[in-house]
Amino acid sequence: MKHVLGALLGAASLLISVPSIAQTTLTIATVNNSDMIRMQGLTTDFTTKNPDIAVKWVTLEENVLRQRVTTDIATKGGQFDVLTIGTYEVPIWAKKNWLIPLDNLGPDYDVADLLPRIRDAVAVSDKLYAAPFYGESSMTIYRTDLFEKAGLSMPENPTWDFVVNAAKKLTDKSAGVYGICLRGKAGWGENMAFLSSMANSLGARWFDEKWQPQFDTPEWKTTLSTYVDMMKTAGPPGASSNGFNENLALFSSGKCAMWIDATVAAASVTNPKDSSVADKVGFALAPNAGLGKNANWLWAWNLAIPAGSKKVAAAEKFIAWATSKDYTKLVAAKEGWANVPPSACNTPRSRNSRASAPASASSFPRRCPVRRRSMRRSRRRNP
Repeated sequence: MKHVLGALLGAASLLISVPSIAQTTLTIATVNNSDMIRMQGLTTDFTTKNPDIAVKWVTLEENVLRQRVTTDIATKGGQFDVLTIGTYEVPIWAKKNWLIPLDNLGPDYDVADLLPRIRDAVAVSDKLYAAPFYGESSMTIYRTDLFEKAGLSMPENPTWDFVVNAAKKLTDKSAGVYGICLRGKAGWGENMAFLSSMANSLGARWFDEKWQPQFDTPEWKTTLSTYVDMMKTAGPPGASSNGFNENLALFSSGKCAMWIDATVAAASVTNPKDSSVADKVGFALAPNAGLGKNANWLWAWNLAIPAGSKKVAAAEKFIAWATSKDYTKLVAAKEGWANVPPSACNTPRSRNSRASAPASASSFPRRCPVRRRSMRRSRRRNP
């Protein structure tokens, strides 16, 4: 008995003498889109390399995310250590000293390789205040089989007149197929992202040079009447509740003949694991009205550190990992090149990367719009 007791006491003293690793827990607020959810599934790669850091994810719908992080950062609530925010918020919040400048992302972080438009959007006085996780524009996504069945051919650069007429022709409500799916959910990052781009392509604007509102102009009337008419005659029921994720689900389940939305959707709609129409998808430019501009937007989701965080060093490590070359390679190895977030492609594609993309996506959009060198290498992937 004495020998057993002595052995137990010895083991206990040995355990006490071993220094324990004090963990820092990062709370990360993010949006519920596929790229961010994919990152959550790969977080063990980060925690394995950084055993002193644990990660807690708070994943929210876009409108809710925006409300929560805005309230928290404005009040310095300190609920979050890393924020997922857009290019709109970064310069405003940085000038209010609500964000920590990202000065310590490591010697290998290639800030100079970011596309100038994106880099400038997340920097103030040449200081980076957020790291772009991915960048996007908008495009027309369509069902090649339904177009062929209807005797239609999608132009590379479609006009709004073509889209309106095609949407009506492609609608088959008895079969549960709708000619077009568009954002209807209220929110400046939801339906207003689409409507503002559509309005711009049709010659409308919010203000004139004297900051006088321009919403009573013929161009805005054309924009809104065209949008409402399309949604009534060719859109799915309950469209006022549909944002990006809802329309992604509708298109992927075969309910939409056309969908005008973010280029980042390409990976999901052409992935057989996520889409029942993965081999029947084509891409074209966002529509235009013959005025020399398409219904495009420029957007990036970015990772930033709020000034209220007490865990800045750990947060910088996470951001550096999430936007690194190694993360690009990790996603490519686990999910394929088509699923690499389109801001992290600072690593050249392998020679067979095009072959690994979905066979149907002959005009598959490039997944690297934020990095300059990779954009040049994959230019022909642009729709």
